[in-house]
Amino acid sequence: MKIWVDADALPVVIRDILFRAAQKREIETILVANMPLRTPPSPYISSYQVPSGFDVADDEIVRRAEAGDLVITSDIPLAAEVIPKGAHVLTPRGERYTANNIGARLNMRDFMDTMRSSGEHSGGPPPLNQTDRKTFADQLDQLLTRLNPPR
Repeated sequence: MKIWVDADALPVVIRDILFRAAQKREIETILVANMPLRTPPSPYISSYQVPSGFDVADDEIVRRAEAGDLVITSDIPLAAEVIPKGAHVLTPRGERYTANNIGARLNMRDFMDTMRSSGEHSGGPPPLNQTDRKTFADQLDQLLTRLNPPR
């Protein structure tokens, strides 16, 4: 099992939670982004820089993710591509995307995209708050316990 992180816009606090989990559980964790990222010295944590371009990091994660891996992303189309491969998806807010809910999430995303392109200003998501951080940490711990039990 590996953890693939869509790191282009990942909040630092979520990155820190992931770093602690990777170290504690000894799980290979790869941050994928189109810019250089600092990672702590660890045999379990690395970063992979892709060229700049639309969805280049997402495409790399799709190409490399395998069944049983965990993908951290808020990108719904990316989630929709890795779920059929058997990967698990967790958002930085602690929401799980699954085969049961990804279709509805894609439909809502497409609807909101249509609204924005017609001039409707919906704003972005609210800033990450303490509850979101705790929810992410709790969901990550639950998922890792189930997918990669402590040794």
